[in-house]
Amino acid sequence: MTFIKIVSHHFQAIGVTSSDNHISRGIVRNMDIFEKVKHFTQAKEAMELGIYPYFLPLQNSEGTTAIFEGHEVIMIGSNNYRGLTTHPKVRQAAMDAIKVYGTSCTGSRFLNGTLELHLELERRLARFMGSEAALTFTTGYQANVGTISALVTKGDYVICDKEDHASIVDGCLMSYGEMRRFSHNDVNSLDTMLSRLPVEAGKLVIVDGVYSMGGDIAPLPELVTICKKHGARIMVDDAHSIGVLGNGRGTAAHFGLENEVDIVMGTFSKSLASVGGYISGNADVLHYVQHHARALMFSASLPPANAATVLACLDIIEAEPAIIEQLWDNAEYMRTNLKQLGYDTGRSNTPIIPLIIGDDVRTALAWRALANEGVYANPVVPPGVPAHMSLLRTSYTATHRREHLDKALHILEEVGHRLDLIPPAGEAHKVTATQADIG
Repeated sequence: MTFIKIVSHHFQAIGVTSSDNHISRGIVRNMDIFEKVKHFTQAKEAMELGIYPYFLPLQNSEGTTAIFEGHEVIMIGSNNYRGLTTHPKVRQAAMDAIKVYGTSCTGSRFLNGTLELHLELERRLARFMGSEAALTFTTGYQANVGTISALVTKGDYVICDKEDHASIVDGCLMSYGEMRRFSHNDVNSLDTMLSRLPVEAGKLVIVDGVYSMGGDIAPLPELVTICKKHGARIMVDDAHSIGVLGNGRGTAAHFGLENEVDIVMGTFSKSLASVGGYISGNADVLHYVQHHARALMFSASLPPANAATVLACLDIIEAEPAIIEQLWDNAEYMRTNLKQLGYDTGRSNTPIIPLIIGDDVRTALAWRALANEGVYANPVVPPGVPAHMSLLRTSYTATHRREHLDKALHILEEVGHRLDLIPPAGEAHKVTATQADIG
């Protein structure tokens, strides 16, 4: 096969004609790197249909409600699990930090961007997590990318759950090691995968503590056992577990495995009402990451107000345990009622409760219908979830009042029947608060 035919065959395979790529009369012309832009039409088509659900602004957000497209909606798409973004002590801490330090550090942690406030936060996080040390990053994404790419080098293997967060996958791709993936939450799949790797190679297994789309918890005790069997280290992304599981301390604490997990990663943008991320673990390991993580060394440091916000949130989490009880009461109330309505909630056993629809277009239509009626949820389609698993991601907070939840259930029931997402009314009945004996 000639070079011209090989190139033509390649572009035909990806759905681009030869005329699009200037392959004609035996002449190959330069491809404009922006050529792909012309073929990306899906988003604009969805916009024209009025079902494009991404990058849309909220005019105001109180936490449990928001103003969207000019009207109030009940927010069941937020990661504000503890509801602390509007807590008076948290707001005051942010304002006080700005008064003392200004709005930015204008430099990286590596050079002029480290404040005593950052070190105070890292000491506090280490105590909170029961670890030797903690290290903060400007975002949770950078925490994963920086840590993984620093630790996994040539000759090493990094082994991920197939439903791990995109930031974990990107960290693996940016490392010089080899990535392997095992079936979701399948300890036998992990065991088989590890058994096929060279004994002498370094191995890091990475899982989410709570999976951000399915809302299910990793089987950490079994995973730890398999890792020990094969001499692998384990890292847990607790972005959706901190503030939620283990009295707020995450998945390892939930299972009593604080001393068995090598690295815990967490974010500040969910229960800790800020932005940023961190890792906690062995002091020597974190010292190494601090000096090798490009995402830390070559990025401006966490702004003072964000660091102070996290410190205030940690104070509240430790002082007000009733908040987490309310969070779980709300989550179980919604899970029970959504199942009774006939929604497929998958494997969820946390405040993240997916409503699995399957079809991409029906998911977008459901999102639009709910938003019009006054409920804001998050539509997720592949590659954010596996094929044929498109869903509405709903999540609940400690500050949702029962009237918020009941109104949301009423709208979810009405829209569900209208779009045939749930069985007819005679086949599924909502459980009331009294019947469920919740709250």
